[in-house]
Amino acid sequence: MDLIPSFSVDHTAIVPGIFTSRVDMVGDGFLTTYDIRLTRPNREPAVDVAAMHSLEHIIATFLRNDPDWKDEVIYWGPMGCLTGFYLILKGRRDPREIYGLLISAFKSVNDVQSVPGTTPENCGHYLMHNLEMAKWYASGFADYLTKNCDNPVIFEYPQTDRIVTENGQQFYDS
Repeated sequence: MDLIPSFSVDHTAIVPGIFTSRVDMVGDGFLTTYDIRLTRPNREPAVDVAAMHSLEHIIATFLRNDPDWKDEVIYWGPMGCLTGFYLILKGRRDPREIYGLLISAFKSVNDVQSVPGTTPENCGHYLMHNLEMAKWYASGFADYLTKNCDNPVIFEYPQTDRIVTENGQQFYDS
């Protein structure tokens, strides 16, 4: 089996930031998957599960209501490792082009009084939310992005080096 692209990212070198994970041609257009990384994998604690769930609800609601972006949003959801989110948008944009959108989205969390969609009818685990922790993570990430906006490392995905033999075989555990 082929190694999926997200497993070829060097998780020992990635920092919080906004990265292009993959670009797919779909029909006559592109879909771009972005890795929105809040913490450094394997070096910082994962995001609190209830806070992550709240951030998922709040930011998905923000993105799908933003007048300039709502028609471009395909998906917003958490990574299984709880270190960030995936955002899928129509089109093909450099991560720097969605920087402003994400700053606005994460800053908007501070203004939220209650997490949207948290009734038993709307959510599969409606009691697992933590708005105050979500605000803490969102504020910290927005501050980090703002302070590092001129640092290219928050936009450049670190790839792992793979040994390739003369006949083209790749070793993924190198």
